[in-house]
Amino acid sequence: MTKHYVVIGAGILGASTALHLALKKAQVTLIDRNDSGKATNVAAGIISPWLSQRRNKAWYFLARNGAAYYPQLIEKLAELGETDTGYERVGALHIHPEEARIEQILALADKRKAEAPEIGETRKLTTAEVASLFPYITEPVYAAYASGGARVDGRKITEAMKNAAIQLGVTYIEGDATLQVVDEKIVTVMVNDTSIAADEVIVTTGAWGSETLKPLQIDIQVKPQKAQILELQVADKETEHLPVVIAPSTLYMLAFEAGRMLIGTTHEDDKGFDVRPTIGAAYEIAEKAFQLAPDLREATLSEIKAGFRPVVPSAIPVIGRLPHFSNVLVANGLGSSGLTVGPYLGKELAMLAQGLTTEIDVDNYRLADVIQYDL
Repeated sequence: MTKHYVVIGAGILGASTALHLALKKAQVTLIDRNDSGKATNVAAGIISPWLSQRRNKAWYFLARNGAAYYPQLIEKLAELGETDTGYERVGALHIHPEEARIEQILALADKRKAEAPEIGETRKLTTAEVASLFPYITEPVYAAYASGGARVDGRKITEAMKNAAIQLGVTYIEGDATLQVVDEKIVTVMVNDTSIAADEVIVTTGAWGSETLKPLQIDIQVKPQKAQILELQVADKETEHLPVVIAPSTLYMLAFEAGRMLIGTTHEDDKGFDVRPTIGAAYEIAEKAFQLAPDLREATLSEIKAGFRPVVPSAIPVIGRLPHFSNVLVANGLGSSGLTVGPYLGKELAMLAQGLTTEIDVDNYRLADVIQYDL
């Protein structure tokens, strides 16, 4: 008998999970409430984990494999007719005013190349070389350049995966899914006044994960971290091939087609689900950007976006089966790495749901470490 998988949450992680189950010809229902502030729709989408100074091996394994998986995913989507993904390999500039810091970053990159050839060419750039690649940066800086760096539009890649999944037979429902216990260990899903039985319920609701699991008397320690970014319109319309820029103090810049540029970001804890953009955040981001790229003062401000990263205490994604329920799987806590990690972790979550061997060691991403029972 064919198993029925119900995926709750159609952000980048849930859409990937549904797609990869569908690619195995599974019966899948994908449910999403389409909340304002969904991280997938707001995140900038820089794919360049290899030059990160973050040393946690479990995080880097996911991020490295996530970056490596993108070309395969884009090829699969193209075969299914989904070509508007917002993904492009444009190179990445990790910039810093101190040359010694750039040399440290490049030394780390050299060590990582053996496992991650997709990093491409790496080299140190002078101020003039930085300006030649990203003309808006005119202040003195050095950069570590990785030709394999890429950027992706979170909304587009998620929509492409969702559309491909539906084409493969996935049923998509927009509604507020509620979990219900039908006996001590089995969970069903109620949505739009309809009860849906599932062999496997897969919860990928990100910052709203605690709300989703509350009917099971489970508290998952995930919180919304508010992130704000500015969308600008610059006069130059030939911007789609500019490299992504990662700078100190949580500043990044990335350009898309027709002069559209994103700069960010903030990391705001304890704001709850207040999705309203603030002038203070806009000022903070713009001030940092102008220190490197003063000509951006002439850009038009198109929009201030706000959304919620799902963060857990360990700052490492979690994935696994709820211990007291036989048919519930959960993945969460992708934080600011969601667009890098999401498609790959969705593939792994689909494999886990099907009882197949995963590439990741699930013990390194223990769900049990972030859940509590009997609220």
